[in-house]
Amino acid sequence: MARLHVVAVANRLPAWAEAARDTYLERMPRGYEVKLLQIKPALAGKLREKIPNHTRLVALDEHGKDLTTQQFAALLGEPTVFVIGGADGLDPALKKKAALLLRLSALTLPHALAQVLLCEQLYRAATLLTGHPYHRA
Repeated sequence: MARLHVVAVANRLPAWAEAARDTYLERMPRGYEVKLLQIKPALAGKLREKIPNHTRLVALDEHGKDLTTQQFAALLGEPTVFVIGGADGLDPALKKKAALLLRLSALTLPHALAQVLLCEQLYRAATLLTGHPYHRA
């Protein structure tokens, strides 16, 4: 089973974003488990404490690497934590600790949309790996 985590610094998302994000997480194929943890911005300094041990850390960052869907899917092969920072981004020390800095887009995205997009891409990657026809490329 692929154990994946999404850790996001955020206040409560708008209802539309929560519904969209949760839809993708609920639809994940068998064998792919995604745990979601939202941390209030006031507690962002404790973010490193919330990252499970023995996982690969992928930090979302506007200066990160662009990946294709196939390259992104390869990240799902081992336990991975995807971290989305708050309005001020992520602590430089946390980014330095990351195995990969990843950007979802060259565009600046609102936090709610970044969560939805990340979860959709996790779903897309998992369906690609399981042979489900959702991903057509």
